Amino acid sequence: MGILTQLSNSLINGNDEKVALLTRQAIDEGIPAKQILDTGLIGAMDTVGARFKAHDIFLPDVLLAAKAMYAGMDELKPLMIEAGISSIGKVVLGSVQGDLHDIGKNLVGIMLKGAGFEVIDLGNDVPPSCFVESAMEHGASVIGMSALLTTTMPAMKRVVECVQEEQVAGQIKIIVGGAPVSEDFAREIGADAYGFDAASAVDRVKSLIGDN
Repeated sequence: MGILTQLSNSLINGNDEKVALLTRQAIDEGIPAKQILDTGLIGAMDTVGARFKAHDIFLPDVLLAAKAMYAGMDELKPLMIEAGISSIGKVVLGSVQGDLHDIGKNLVGIMLKGAGFEVIDLGNDVPPSCFVESAMEHGASVIGMSALLTTTMPAMKRVVECVQEEQVAGQIKIIVGGAPVSEDFAREIGADAYGFDAASAVDRVKSLIGDN
């Protein structure tokens, strides 16, 4: 079994210590950082995401895999900077103003990072203007918003309006999600996409990045 296959399997199994060790070994063997990243880490997280989507594994398994991925990324980071390896896109993420729930949003962030995105996580209770200002400041092409309360959902529409006011609609795409949010609501407020769950949100963000 090749070292990258071992690395991938260890990540899927959530073994962070082994992932760190195997990542170091792969570096010592002279395997390019991008190959380690794409095949060993991102490829494994793609498998985790697919299995989570199919309900073969559950949230604790995803969190363990994410912890393992971060352990590998810590080893790779200096080489990635040296090689000038960039993320596949930047996403600003947050729970909307008035909403303090962030478990779903955090899971989306984990899976986006696992898919190779740079995530700017603004946390929860984020004012509409902050989403847009942060996206413009960081050069992000997607804003992701989460709401768990029906009373906070109107804040999502305000973010869409802010994007339009700043004349960056089309440059900055918007995806929304959360328990009370629906495809119809996303369409109604003018969002570009709706994420049913964390795995589908990652798929939709990939599509939005491809549309830019």
